[in-house]
Amino acid sequence: MPHLNSTIFRPSVLTLTGIPGLESVQFWIGIPFCIMYIIALLGNSLLLVVIKVERSLHEPMYLFLAMLGATDIAISTCILPKMLGIFWFHLPTIYFDVCLLQMWLIHTFQCIESGILFAMAMDRYVAICDPLRHASIFTQRLLTQIGVGVTLRAALFVAPCLILIKCRLKFYWTTVVSHSYCEHMAIVKLAAEDVHVNKIYGLFVAFSILGLDIIFITLSYIRIFITVFKLPQKEARLKAFNTCVAHICVFLEFYLLAFFSFFTHRFGYHVPSYIHILLSNLYLLVPPLLNPIVYGVKTKQIRDQVSKILYCNYSY
Repeated sequence: MPHLNSTIFRPSVLTLTGIPGLESVQFWIGIPFCIMYIIALLGNSLLLVVIKVERSLHEPMYLFLAMLGATDIAISTCILPKMLGIFWFHLPTIYFDVCLLQMWLIHTFQCIESGILFAMAMDRYVAICDPLRHASIFTQRLLTQIGVGVTLRAALFVAPCLILIKCRLKFYWTTVVSHSYCEHMAIVKLAAEDVHVNKIYGLFVAFSILGLDIIFITLSYIRIFITVFKLPQKEARLKAFNTCVAHICVFLEFYLLAFFSFFTHRFGYHVPSYIHILLSNLYLLVPPLLNPIVYGVKTKQIRDQVSKILYCNYSY
């Protein structure tokens, strides 16, 4: 049991430090972060408009992409306004319950994004390995069920992280969170009580959602590549590969950053804290920035529609 005189009982307000060790340059770090956020907002919003307006893009692959764009907008909006408030306006305080809400939203949207990437991989798997049944399998009803399913899975799996902090942890060593946003482990480390249950459940969520998703995505693409290599015509092989390149780029950028950030935060004890924080920030900001760019460059239908919109506006 912690000593009552040296701990704080259920603090009402926490203080986010930003990036420990880089306080003197946080103002300048905020500039590229803000630019990344604006580009991510514009890119994903344009993607959503193009997919909504153009009926030829009302297909599973593009509808999943619209879900991904909406999730990217949500996850970057969860962290950037408060982060820039810390960097630029010296507003580090946040209510404890608001901090828990931000934590829940961030991790929920991360899990939703992983679920959407898994659904996109399954879509490509059926489209290439069993094309005749693709339209009958990926119906509008199934797409709705997938959207609801990945959202509920994420929300319900992450909710106990919030509940365990709120209900189990009463005494805290400090109210200063060494992070630029409310991250699960950053809050748990403040507690002056046994946090093994919190840590174990956090690992369980990470591996049961992100871990299983990446395993199934990898298996699906192995099966896709085997099928593609068996195609008799070179043109058919190139076309099949081209439809997968953008997906693979997005998968790699999301999961490599996710697991690198995850493991350095938990096991990289010799890595400076500012590296942890910068990696965590990039993990949440880089995918929303790159996803619309990758799909816009690699997907001809989207590229053509964006060009049409821009050309019409320019002509007007």
